[in-house]
Amino acid sequence: MEKQMNCHNRKTHKMDHYLEICLLMILIKTSSYGYDLLTNLSDFGFTKDELNAGTLYRVLRRMEEHDLVSSAWEASSQGPDKRIYEITILGKKELNDWIHILKERQERISFLINCYEEVKKQ
Repeated sequence: MEKQMNCHNRKTHKMDHYLEICLLMILIKTSSYGYDLLTNLSDFGFTKDELNAGTLYRVLRRMEEHDLVSSAWEASSQGPDKRIYEITILGKKELNDWIHILKERQERISFLINCYEEVKKQ
């Protein structure tokens, strides 16, 4: 039997865009290591089930290829060297553009929810 698609089981790459935006938001505050980024993403609603290190590093590599972030190896006195990530000038512009888009979408979503709430009252 075929599984019916609904809003809860669709697989899209839109979460990758949200992940990129969240990573840029974290990195605009401070440079960070991959593990710290993974930990801080929980503040944006990501769970361990939704996000793993492989996904994170794949997205970070793609962001680096597009010059949104840069990385460098940093020597560690306790264990192996670590790659530290930081936002670039282009990454800051991208974050600014996305925030503008998200504000517009937030207004549209709020309107939709309010319309739905009014219909439910009837």
